[in-house]
Amino acid sequence: MRYRRLGRTGWPVSEIGIGTWGMGSMWGPIDEREAVRALRRAIDLGVNFVDTAMVYGEGRVEELVGEALADQTAEIYVATKVAPKNREWPARLDVPVTDTFPVDWIIACTEQSLRRLRRDVIDLQQLHVWSPRWLEQQALWWPAVERLKREGKIRAFGISINDHEPDTALGLVSSGLIDSVQVIYNLFDQTPAQRLFPLCETHGVGVIARVPFDEGGLTGRFTATTSFDAGDWRCQYFRGERLRETVERAAQLGFLVRGDVRSLAQAALKFCLSHPAVSTVIPGMKRIAHVEENCAAADGAPFSLEELVRARAHAWPRNFYR
Repeated sequence: MRYRRLGRTGWPVSEIGIGTWGMGSMWGPIDEREAVRALRRAIDLGVNFVDTAMVYGEGRVEELVGEALADQTAEIYVATKVAPKNREWPARLDVPVTDTFPVDWIIACTEQSLRRLRRDVIDLQQLHVWSPRWLEQQALWWPAVERLKREGKIRAFGISINDHEPDTALGLVSSGLIDSVQVIYNLFDQTPAQRLFPLCETHGVGVIARVPFDEGGLTGRFTATTSFDAGDWRCQYFRGERLRETVERAAQLGFLVRGDVRSLAQAALKFCLSHPAVSTVIPGMKRIAHVEENCAAADGAPFSLEELVRARAHAWPRNFYR
């Protein structure tokens, strides 16, 4: 495993982190024991960055993370997120921050997460959505961050950017308030590299790349007839002709699978890591087999400039969350 600095925090975080949304209740049946074993196996392989959220499984995933890390002696950086009080994803740009992240809500949610995670301090607390309007309303939410840091309950602070809206965080990155951004970045959605990533490099803001597999579409495991469990939210994400088109476009990326890159999933992770602004990429990993394959993506030589140029030509900006 290789490590990179998470922005100005200076923390050496593993290039492959672990995302835990898939351990919640929206992805069909979950084997919780296997999920805990997968977390522990990831740590054995050098993963030291775990991202979760209070809303994943309505707190249950934070509990699983707490269980998995309870007896670990290595330093593991744990990030979680405060859910918006109005429970709206993505954030609507016209909604005031008092409806989503008032001071008392941020503090109460952080304290709940600390209990579920079995930790005295959260390394990185994040707002789960963001609206640029809230920067102007800083006085209505920022005191919560200051208080939590002062009390030693969080070490660093960042945001998770709305799906496919990287430019909504440009003002906040420039403000110097945050330590990190979490943003969708993958072979299809490459837009953060245009303006967000250069700005993060300038201001020392760490970048956590999420959804590297486009909810599974970039793993190479789907076909046009793949079906999902009735409780899996991807029934909606890949509805209609979306799955067929995704599979066809993913197939065009086969040139990235070669040598030590043994699968499209590994290629997707290696592509994310090809950008120097990216501190860590957080694929969902709920099985040991996923962990072992994904962690291997950090091995070997990086993509050549020629390969990256070809890969960039396959950008496909769209929003299947709507």
